[in-house]
Amino acid sequence: MRAYRLLTGEDDAAFCHKVTAALNAGWVLHGAPAYAFDARTGVMRCAQAVVKDVPGAEYDPGMKLGAL
Repeated sequence: MRAYRLLTGEDDAAFCHKVTAALNAGWVLHGAPAYAFDARTGVMRCAQAVVKDVPGAEYDPGMKLGAL
């Protein structure tokens, strides 16, 4: 099974740590990051897609993707 996650957050160190943690857990970057200005909060927000191959697993809509 191939799992997909879209990591999002403010453009700060915490977002970088979130992506770094995913990479160290075996996730792989998928495409380029995206940035957008959040006019409601006045900050830049980031998004980065990651994917992970999980041999032997079968997709279940109830699974916790972050725990893979």
